[in-house]
Order: sequence, then structure tokens, then C-alpha cells
Amino acid sequence: MARTVIVVIDGFGIGAMPDAGVLRPGDLAADTCGHVLDHARTAFGRPLRLPVLEALGLGLVHEHPDLARRTGLPVAAGRAALGYPGADTFAGHQTMMGADFSRVAVARLGDHLKEVADALTEAGHRVERLDGGPVLVVDGAVLVHDNLEADPGINWNTSGALDDLPFEGPVGILAIARTVRAVAPVARVIAVGGHADGPLSAFVRPGDGGTVGLDTPATGFYRNGGLRVQHLGAPLDHTRQLPELAARAGIPVTLVGKAADILVCEGAAHRPAVATADVLADTLEAVRADGDALVVANVQETDLAGHQQDPTRYGQLLEQVDAGLAGLVALLAAPGDRLIVTGDHGNDPTIGHAHHTREYVPVLIHRPGEEGVELLPDADSLADVGATAALALALAPEELAAGSPLHAGRRAPVLRP
Repeated sequence: MARTVIVVIDGFGIGAMPDAGVLRPGDLAADTCGHVLDHARTAFGRPLRLPVLEALGLGLVHEHPDLARRTGLPVAAGRAALGYPGADTFAGHQTMMGADFSRVAVARLGDHLKEVADALTEAGHRVERLDGGPVLVVDGAVLVHDNLEADPGINWNTSGALDDLPFEGPVGILAIARTVRAVAPVARVIAVGGHADGPLSAFVRPGDGGTVGLDTPATGFYRNGGLRVQHLGAPLDHTRQLPELAARAGIPVTLVGKAADILVCEGAAHRPAVATADVLADTLEAVRADGDALVVANVQETDLAGHQQDPTRYGQLLEQVDAGLAGLVALLAAPGDRLIVTGDHGNDPTIGHAHHTREYVPVLIHRPGEEGVELLPDADSLADVGATAALALALAPEELAAGSPLHAGRRAPVLRP
């Protein structure tokens, strides 16, 4: 029996990557983990209580006065670069599952207006620029624009009011988004339909990094009911990702939390959830099933706390996650079992803005049956996490589109109980 569980703490970075300051120079100081730990001493009057993350080796890969530098568990610990441009949950998870996202670009719509407009015109649509700027108006109703809620250039949106046209159908918002997706170099094109408080053009504003787009929260889409959203990711071969590889081998696959929404595997059990308690409960339930298993779970609320610039909430969630990980460590105790705890990007809640931060993420692997503690070399990409999980499940990592299994580098200090 082989059980591998990957828990992604969304937005859990452990220090800025060298190129983190390209867009915002201040992001070179990003350190989600460290700054949340620092804040906790003031907010709680004590250090954060993270005994399981410490036992899994967090302090070995992120030095901090409040994290132990030793452990008695049989773990391998390291850190991973993201392996894709920007800092994005969708691209992070696809990369982690073995997709090659290195060719996906970070791009403003304004730099690709001609090819997008030409594609829409060829599809039979009427296209014009809004007030001569870098936003396209399609058929007088739908706006194609930069997404202002993610880092600049990560995603584009195709937005329309449902009072003006349908979301689906041959002339709907989604059909227009699919035409844009066919020529877009970015990770996601997001089709959005809702009920607005006025003409959408009234809610267009400049964003960071020279972007221009619809201020979607200001439109009323999120509060007026009837919201429709569909994410159109960059083309990739899902058959060469870890969930499909496991399912073809007869290994039951369960996708939990946001992972259930953004990963593709027809044979998987999908358990979407946002509340951290629900994500942890669903993950534990999947692990309790008999036989082999691959479980991929995303803890989303940490990322939401980062966006809200709320380090107190972030710290509380980390303690909640740590308590849930204790149950997983206890269940995954047989030789060959693996628990991998990692992140998909950073989201420093003290950085001064509400965007993701481009940081290294931890790779903490509990490996019952192995001896001692190993320090892993830095992974070049999150794809190496998926390849490592494939090897643990006795699958062929080379069947993934990207990634190489991580092998131990050197011994770390061990504290025996």
C-alpha cells in the first residue's frame, strides 16, 4: 500500500526569489513565513505554535528564532523555486502536477491588442478600443481587459453584464473568452458575467504595471447575485500530470479544496471547499480509506488572509493547519507513505499590497520507514514536487511533462525523542 498526500498551503512563501523585485522592488523583502512569525509575538504575545511544521523541517529551510532547527521525524526538507513566471495559484498547481508552464508569459493586454482584435474580428465580432485605450469592447457589450485582482500580466478577463447578453451560447461571454484564449500568451483568460450597478465602462481604471482593466468588485458583480465565472487555462496535456498518471495506474485520486476546482482528472474524487476545517477534514477522510491513494489538498484561506493583508488571521490559520497536519502524520505512518507540505507562491500579509509575492516555497516530506533527516537541494521548479510524489507512488516521473524527483543532499541535525 502506498499513500501520498500533498498539502499545499496557498500563499506560503519562505523568502523572496532573486527576481521578486522586477515588478515591485519592495517585494525583494517578501518573507511570508518570517513576517507572520514576527507579527505573532506582538499580536498573540507568544510565538506561533507550529510543532508539526517544525517537526517536518520548516526550521531547517527557513531559519527563524521561533522555529526549531532539529527534528526527530524521518523527513526530507528543502525549498523550491516556482518554475513558472509570476506568482499564481493556477499556474503553481499545474506546474506542481507536472505541467511545463515555463513558456507561459506575463503580458499586458495592451501589448497584444492587434492579434486579439484580429482573432475576434475573424470570429465575426465587432471590436473597438474603449476610449482609444488598451481595453477592447466586443459587440458593444463585452470588455476584454487586464485582470486587476492578480499580479499585472498574469491573467486577462472577458467581462460582460448578464442583462446585456448570456454567459454561454455562440455569442455569449464565454465564447468571446475562448476566442481570446486561443491567442493569449498568459496563464488564464477568465470569463466573467454578472449584474452590474451601471455601464461597465464606468468601472474601468488603471492598475499596477501599466495595466488597465475592469474594477470587478466595484461593478457589483460580487454582491448582486448570479455571478458566472469560468477559468480558461493555457493549453496543457492533463494526461501528463500527476493525477491522471496515478488514476491510469489504478490509484484512487482525491482533489480537495481549491485543488478540486483547478486540477483536471476525470477519475478523481473532487471535494471543493474553502473553509480550512473542511479542507483538513476531507483530506483526513480520504487518507483513512483503505489501499493506495493520491490526495492533493489546497488550504486556500491562508492566501485570502494574505490578500486581506491580515497577518494575525494568517497566523491563526497556520496554527489550525498545523493541528490538522498532526492527524495526517499519525495516519501516514506506514513505510512508503508520504506527506508532502508545500506552497504555490508567497502572499506576504505585511508587504503593503494585496498581490501575491514571488517567493521560494518549502518542500517538507514526511517519509516513514526512512532513516534520519535529509536536506534537499533547491528545486528549480514546483514540477519537481510532482515528480517526487510520482516516484513515491512507484509511477514513472518521466511520463510527466516536466519535473525531476528530488534526492537528498546531505544530513541535517537530528533530535531523537
